[in-house]
Order: sequence, then structure tokens, then C-alpha cells
Amino acid sequence: MASKSAQLAILGGERAVPEGMIAKWPPVDEADREMVLASLNGPVHAFGPNCQAFQEEFAEWNGNKHAIFTNSGTAALHMAVAACGVGAGDHVLVPAYSFSSSATCIIHHNAVPVFVDIDFDTINIDVDKIEAAITPRAKAIIVVHLHGLAVNMQKVMAVARKHNLKVIEDCCQAHGALFDGKKVGTFGDCAAFSFNQNKCLCSGEGGMLVTDDDEIRATATQVWSFGETRTPAESRDYHAYALGWMYRGNDMTAAFGRAQLQKLDHYFNTQRENGAVLNNELKNIEGLIIPTEPDGHTHNWYNHTSRIDMDAIGWTADPRRMRDAIMKALNAEGVPASVWQNFILPAMTVFRAKNAYGGGCPWSCHLAEGVEVEYDPAAYPAAQKHTDTHFGMTTPLRAPNGSDVAKVVAVGFRKVFENIDKIDPDEILAVK
Repeated sequence: MASKSAQLAILGGERAVPEGMIAKWPPVDEADREMVLASLNGPVHAFGPNCQAFQEEFAEWNGNKHAIFTNSGTAALHMAVAACGVGAGDHVLVPAYSFSSSATCIIHHNAVPVFVDIDFDTINIDVDKIEAAITPRAKAIIVVHLHGLAVNMQKVMAVARKHNLKVIEDCCQAHGALFDGKKVGTFGDCAAFSFNQNKCLCSGEGGMLVTDDDEIRATATQVWSFGETRTPAESRDYHAYALGWMYRGNDMTAAFGRAQLQKLDHYFNTQRENGAVLNNELKNIEGLIIPTEPDGHTHNWYNHTSRIDMDAIGWTADPRRMRDAIMKALNAEGVPASVWQNFILPAMTVFRAKNAYGGGCPWSCHLAEGVEVEYDPAAYPAAQKHTDTHFGMTTPLRAPNGSDVAKVVAVGFRKVFENIDKIDPDEILAVK
């Protein structure tokens, strides 16, 4: 337990988490080195045999019929939008709080994002607000399983079926997360995963589109490889039959991904254990809102995201200023907390300017005429409240860190929040 008498590290006291205690992510061992070196010494460094094998192994691991290895999760999202038949002037619903790619992937195919506020408790799209946001031009819904917590897919699919909308799952942070015992990426028409440095499955960069639909797979493959109908694993005619990009992954990256995939279940179980320990240690701390895990949802703890209850701590001024001061105090204790997104999506210039391609496109496209879409940040109060009060962590819950690390990190939390009366933002934020 922390003590109210303990001096905060930011004010000269001893830090709670010893230097170097939290191991870096991802763990790299001889299996990783052997697979990457074998690829390096092999004959194909572009889309090679490891890419093919990675697709097959990931599809089997997640429970999908098809998987396409991409150079990023963003590429997989764009492929998903295109493969679901979304085109110029169409509307796609997406949560108002997520990483920018969750919405810019819509613009990439000349379509228009329509934002839906989040549910503050889960930080995910508010499933009870989706139906009211559907426009006459809506073609699809992108649901983001944010920070590793699955969206209630039963409600999403019911709305989608009622209105004949495609469903794209953004699983970039949600590897292994479950809803009603079923893995994310197996509910909608297709899904996108990311293998970026921070992700639960890391190949450095990279991603995967998954689907059970043969037609979606074929269309996504054209977008993925220059608009061609044959993949690099086949005899190509190098003819562009449709609009295409170069979103393929490479063999060495796939080799690293394959090696890490073999350990993904272990990573998932470690994060589950550490997340449970940390949440238990942090419960009942006044002023701290810890992440929730509703019944029927199995969190993968990609990110442990907390919020500050400003009313509980008696703060009535700018919430971001107090949040930043508390986070700086946590950092001084050795707790690696940080702000993930400082802006809700509707506040970002790329959307508010409505001029992605020049000339106001895609919003001014003649195919989009008749249904005006506005991006007033005030229309998304839950997303804004979350953005202003949140901070999160990734590495303390990741392997090889164990529950001992989670417990020590919790000591740092308690020390700061039990001495919240000593945190003056003007003083703390001025500390170099």
C-alpha cells in the first residue's frame, strides 16, 4: 500500500517502480531470430513463402476462411472498405473516438465518415446510438474493438441486418478478444488486424484482412495488389483490372510474425492475468475510473486505459490540465502512462475541413449530394469527456512482465491518487 505521507517522486521522493523493472515489448528469442534469418538467407524477400504460411496460420488461429497479409492494419481497413462495396459518396458509420485510420480508411475510397458517439464505460461505439446515425447513403458500419475490448456484436449485427449494412471489424488492437466466447474478426463481413510495434502480435509493421466471404476476399486482393486478379503466388499477367494499391507484406516481416504467432496464446493469457491483478489492485481508488469488462466480454488488455473522475477529486478547471499533471506524477513514479489520442475524430482537421482530395471531395462529390454530414465536436460528449480525462499503458501487462510488475505499478497509482491534494498542475507541469 502507498502512504499519504510518502513524498511524490515528482516532488523529490523515491519512485515506486524501480528503474528497469518493466521489460520492453515484444520479447524476442532464438525462435524469432532463426525464422527471420532463414527468410533473410532465402531466395524471396518480397511476398514469399512466409507470407503465404502466415496467412494460413493466422486464419486458422482466428477462425477465418481467408486471410490476406498486408503491410499495415490501415491497408487492411482500406481493403475492407473497398471489398464491402463502399464507393464514392457512400456513408460509413464509425465511432467518434479511435485511431485516425479507423475513419480515414473511409475517405481513402472516396466515401464519407459518419461519426457515432462512444459509450463512456466501454470506450467503444455506443451500440444504442448506431441506428439513429444511419443515413440514406449508409453502406457499412466500422466497429472498433478498442484497447482490446470487444463491441457487443449481437446488437451491431442485428442493426446491420435490419438495414442491410456491411460490418467491418477493426480488430487492430483486439487480437484474441472475445464476445460471448467467440473471437473478434469472426462476426462481421470482414475484419482488419494490425501487427505494428505496439500490437499484441508484433511483426514490426504489418496487418491482416480476414473474411469468410469469397467475393470480399477476391475484391480485397485486387485492392491489395495493383488491381490484378492474380496474386504474386500465382502466374501474374500484370494487368490492372480495377483500382489497386500495393499493400502486400514482405517475407522477413511475415517470418517475424509467424514466430510471434506461435507465442500469441501465451501472451494473451499473460495479459489476462496481469490485467485482472492490476484492476483488483486499483479498485476503490477515489478519483480513478478503471477499465471495465462487461459480462460476455473477454478483454485482451492491449491497453489498460483509466480515466480521472474530476468531480470526485474536486477539480472544476480544464480537465486536461489536471490529467496531464497526474500523468506526469505517475511517470515520475515509474508508471508508463500516456495519452493515446488527444483529439476526438470529428475534431481532426482532415474531417472538419472536408477537403481530402481538393475541391471538397469526397463530401462535395455529386454522388454525395442531398445528405449533409456535419462534424460538430459538441455532438459527441462521451468521446470528448473520455479524451480529456484518459491515460493508458501497454507494456506493464505484457509478457515477460508478470503479476509482480502489475502490483508494483499499482503502488505507483495509489501513491499518486492518495496524495492528489499535493498535485498542483501549475507546479507539476512546470517541473522539467
